[in-house]
Amino acid sequence: MAFDREGVLWAGGELGQIYRIAEKGCVEEVTNIGGFCLGLAFSATDELFVCNPKLGCVTRVQKDGKSRLFADSAGNHKLKLPNYGVFDSTGNLYVSDSGDWSRPSGCIVRFDAQGRGAVFLEGPQPFPNGLALSADEQFLFIAQSHTDDVLQVEIRKDGTAGHREVYARGLERVPDGLAFDILGNLYVSCYASDNIYRVSCDRAVTLLAYDRDGTTLARPTNIAFGGPEHEYLYVANLGRWHINRVKIGIKGQALINQKI
Repeated sequence: MAFDREGVLWAGGELGQIYRIAEKGCVEEVTNIGGFCLGLAFSATDELFVCNPKLGCVTRVQKDGKSRLFADSAGNHKLKLPNYGVFDSTGNLYVSDSGDWSRPSGCIVRFDAQGRGAVFLEGPQPFPNGLALSADEQFLFIAQSHTDDVLQVEIRKDGTAGHREVYARGLERVPDGLAFDILGNLYVSCYASDNIYRVSCDRAVTLLAYDRDGTTLARPTNIAFGGPEHEYLYVANLGRWHINRVKIGIKGQALINQKI
């Protein structure tokens, strides 16, 4: 799930569907790329990139529905379970390769603006999932689904991974999606417990939303800010196949395609 430059919501489906969803909820299937769509991300040029674990690749999708393979490897690393991607302002695309569910075997790869890929963070990581960049792009944040935490990784000036530390703990259970607001608070959706946490800039963790019955929040995966002023938090729910939104009283941090 991701917003294009015009504020239109795009989402992926379990059979490779790519949907475009208008503000009033009108849904259009733009294309079908096969496989299973996970994380979506727009580049600075507003081109859509889709992580597809079933096909083991990242696919590039144009607004007219034409698609082509972007990458199935990063250097010598063959993508196993590409899960989520995020772009920085220079055109680098960071992608979580979650690895195996049963054991820590994931890593983070990065593709430069020319499409050349390499491993950014070796791992093995405990099922790295959703990603987010700090507003100054000095840190990459990674939802680690197996350890119920978020890892913060320094991005050095030469582009390599620097100091890393756990940024927030106790995010039960199975943290999946990440998104920042304009004040630097981090929002974390948890797949297995049907809830969303807010992590403040001083790393205080509070429960923002919880659905005991798992009906409105139903296996939430990705989250993203949208709306005319990024005033809504949108939530994709795999459990009941719907997207919901809520105003939380603060605007979201604009992503790279929304800043131009």
